[in-house]
Amino acid sequence: MMRKFFIILILSYVIVFKMTSCAPKVKNGYSKEHGFEGNISLSGAFALYPLAVVWSEDFKKIHPNVRFNISAGGAGKGIADVLTGMVDIGMVSRDLHEQEIKKGAVPVIVAKDAVICTINPGNPNYSAILKRGLSREELLNIFVNRKFKTWKEIDPQFTADPINVYVRSDAAGAAETWAKFFGHKQEDLQGIGIFGDPGIAQAIKDDTHGIGFNNINYVYNLKTNNVFDRIAVVPLDLNKNGHIEDDEQFYGTLSNLTEAVATGKYPAPPSRELTFVTRNKTESLLLKEFISFVLQKQAQSQLLENGYVPLDETLIKEELNKL
Repeated sequence: MMRKFFIILILSYVIVFKMTSCAPKVKNGYSKEHGFEGNISLSGAFALYPLAVVWSEDFKKIHPNVRFNISAGGAGKGIADVLTGMVDIGMVSRDLHEQEIKKGAVPVIVAKDAVICTINPGNPNYSAILKRGLSREELLNIFVNRKFKTWKEIDPQFTADPINVYVRSDAAGAAETWAKFFGHKQEDLQGIGIFGDPGIAQAIKDDTHGIGFNNINYVYNLKTNNVFDRIAVVPLDLNKNGHIEDDEQFYGTLSNLTEAVATGKYPAPPSRELTFVTRNKTESLLLKEFISFVLQKQAQSQLLENGYVPLDETLIKEELNKL
């Protein structure tokens, strides 16, 4: 009986040895037999989520043995997930904090977009706001100082209806970027906390007295190039003269706005850089290939049609050097 057990044990070792010796060697997501293969996980910014989905589908067409797991939950979650090893790439839509860099966060810029101020087109002051706009100082007194509680307090021509302010309840790149526009941090924003970009967009659609901020993709319809129904953009009165001049009017279509971001007419912040973040400099051949892929001309050429702004060649070279 004992002899039979040892024979079975030896045969098992032989079978396992043959299987492992014949199996293709995969190092960091690449094998000579199958090319790039394995799993890539991403989580984080709502702003980057739609783009990451597009890029992953295109990457899989070239490398069918690669699988993706992509989830949106805000830039804060993306950073936390990548630094704790929960995901391979954190999708981040704000500047990294010093402590995050000390913990090993390495950002690679992959696109640009913008945060824009939003209201409901049913607001009784909508037509006047489109002509007048709101200045940085007036928005500061709405979102941070809470000096203005009614629309009439901003301008006597507005109605005395209340201003219902909506901000993000989750740690978000959009909120951090919007606060940075005023020289503040997300924690300084005052208002009704709503989770996620889709949440704020829906709150504005449901409230004719509401005001908030959103990423471009949650305001403009990519198919029509126009703003979605029941949500509208508040134009920024950049020269603070109480009137939207021709060179400040670039919100009519998605194309107009992305061009304004690309040329710097729309200020930074609230325009911003979007990044893929890894924990330390990645050694994975698969991750390097994917990040390099999104920086190539073909992938970058898809940005404008998806509501983002592509990187210029100089910046692309700088980001590729990080790999």
